[in-house]
Order: sequence, then structure tokens, then C-alpha cells
Amino acid sequence: MKINIQHKVYTRRTNGLSFLFVLLITFYVIPFSACKDKESPAPVQETGTVSDNEGNVYETIKIGDQWWTTENLRATKYRNGDPIQFITEDTLWKNSTIGSYCTFDNIANNINVTGGLYNWYAVNNANSIAPEGWHIPTDAEWKMLEKHLGMSNNDLEKVNWRGSNEAQKLKSTGQQEWVLYNNILPTNESGFSALAGNCRMFNGIWGSPLDLRSMGFWWTATDNPGYDQAWYRYLDSKKTDVFRFYGPKTYGFSVRCVKD
Repeated sequence: MKINIQHKVYTRRTNGLSFLFVLLITFYVIPFSACKDKESPAPVQETGTVSDNEGNVYETIKIGDQWWTTENLRATKYRNGDPIQFITEDTLWKNSTIGSYCTFDNIANNINVTGGLYNWYAVNNANSIAPEGWHIPTDAEWKMLEKHLGMSNNDLEKVNWRGSNEAQKLKSTGQQEWVLYNNILPTNESGFSALAGNCRMFNGIWGSPLDLRSMGFWWTATDNPGYDQAWYRYLDSKKTDVFRFYGPKTYGFSVRCVKD
């Protein structure tokens, strides 16, 4: 009997220890595994708005350490209230060295769709076309944006097409905004929401109406000394990389703003 009693006690203790071990597994190991497998939430992007002196309101977003407008500029006046010269006639546009703007295909409402097209003299005007507290980004500030999106230091300094897929991270994904080509799909991962607004060349030649959705050009505030030209960026629906070059200051390009 003594042996049997001891055996029963031993058995109960063993079962108790087994039960305790199971409890430890349940409360410590399983929750740990669950935490390990749980995906981290995507970082929340900071957004806001800014208004110009005409009452135009622009959406803004923080990308890296910079704040950018996510819409093309629609200003028709400088910050001090002076009007920006509006030109529709081709010869006047070609020869103007005064700050000027136009709208794609001379359709007035296009300024509300994709913004105005400005020559570089408007971009560089001392009265500024940017909202208070903001400015037109320099070539170096565009490089900061591109680097944040993954462009290598080596590619940053190149001209022509550079990078790999940075353009896709910049382009808006909204319907009817970019012509889709060979399943090259914009992701707008950055939130920059680049729109295809086309351009106006020095001789007044426009692209076809379809081009309004296939290409976009943006001025920088940096000129190219000795060439009477300035640096710009160009995105194309057929390309996933970013074009960097300089062009005549009489061209008409879109404009984005970055916070001071």
C-alpha cells in the first residue's frame, strides 16, 4: 500500500508539472510567436495644405525631410499681387524674356486641370510665384527627393534618363491622368502625385491632345550659367526613370513648390 500511495502521489505531481508546463507554453510561447508573425503597420504619411494669395489651395505631403505640394501651381499673380503676363500668341511666347504663363493648348480651364505652364523668368522673378513660406525647388532639392526614392548617388549627377523606377513612385495613379504603356503602372508610392501636364516650347509648338496625358515637365530654380538655360525634370508614360537636363528659359513647364 505504501508503494501504491507513493506512486499515486508521484503521478499527481507529474501531472501537475505537465499541466504547469502547458500553461507556460500557452502564455509565453504562443503570444511570442503571434507577435513575431504580425506585420508592422505601414508608416503614416504627413499631409497638409497651403494657400496662395489668390485663394488657390494646394495639397501638400512630407517626403523624407521635405514638404512638397502635390499639385501643379495655378498662380496667375506673383506673391505681391502683380499679375503674371499671360501669353497665347506663339511669336510673343517665343520672344518673351518677361515672366509669363500659359495653359496647355491655350484652353483656359486646363489651368484647373494640370496647372499653368510658366517660363523660367516667372520662376526666377524676385516677387515669387510660390505661396508664402514656400519656394520653387532647386536642382539640388529635386535630387534630395530622388535620393529618398532610391536613386543612387552616381545616377543623381547624370543627365538624360537616370535611376530605375523612381518615376513610377512620383506619378499619380488617378484615372485619366497618365496614358498606360506596356503595363507600366504608376504607384505614386511617394504621394507626390505627378500629373502629365505637357509643355510649351519656345516656338509655340504643342504636342497632340493625347500628350497632355503622356508627359510632364517641371522647372527647377537653378539655371545653367553661360547657356541662358535652366535645369528641369521630365517624366514620360513610357519610362520608369527620371529625365534631368537643361532647356531654354522661354519654354513653358509646370511648377511644384517645396517648403522653406
